[in-house]
Amino acid sequence: MDAVRLMDDVRANLERVRERMARAARRAGRRPEDILLIGVSKTVPAERVREALEGGLPALGENRVQEARDKVRALGRPVPWHLIGRLQTNKVTDALELFDVIQSVDRLPLAAALARRARRPVAVLVEVNLAGEPSKGGFAPAEVKPALDLLRTLPRLEVRGLMAVPPASADPEQARPWFRALRELRDSAGLPELSMGMSADFEVAIEEGATAIRVGTAIFGERGKAA
Repeated sequence: MDAVRLMDDVRANLERVRERMARAARRAGRRPEDILLIGVSKTVPAERVREALEGGLPALGENRVQEARDKVRALGRPVPWHLIGRLQTNKVTDALELFDVIQSVDRLPLAAALARRARRPVAVLVEVNLAGEPSKGGFAPAEVKPALDLLRTLPRLEVRGLMAVPPASADPEQARPWFRALRELRDSAGLPELSMGMSADFEVAIEEGATAIRVGTAIFGERGKAA
């Protein structure tokens, strides 16, 4: 497949994702413009990311600090950058330089390091490990309220909401109870933002109240193939 066709595919994919978002929002009685589409550009070449930006992608998400640094050098900062992967404490200073939003605050020492090293207000989301999966970071649901109480005392941290990745499943409907549980946690905490839903299940996430979805494959293609 030639380069022109690949770029056309990115824009066509982006438009299809927008259409699916709009239908899901209407089913839930919501406005599509109230949901932020974050394009997850992990391992995606900068040229393809640029094509999505030119097609109107409103935000970008990266999993790793070094890859984000390379992308920012290549693409600049035309939209907000979100860190959605696990952040090591020794990368905090770099992350604060690169990202507009850090979605993966998954432990108190990390939050303390962010507050200590930040030179400006930094928007963060608290990551929740909904099912207690050992392979994932995040606070257990029962830990969220006391964690938020502590985070709200830290200087320069703007805690905006919650983020989670539910257990993997081939059926998007299997994610619905997890999304609902996260929304209820967010509501009980009185926070505005709710980041949940990826390529396989973002429509269900929108129906359950997501204010941001993180979509990679549905926009950029399979990693290691057309990505």
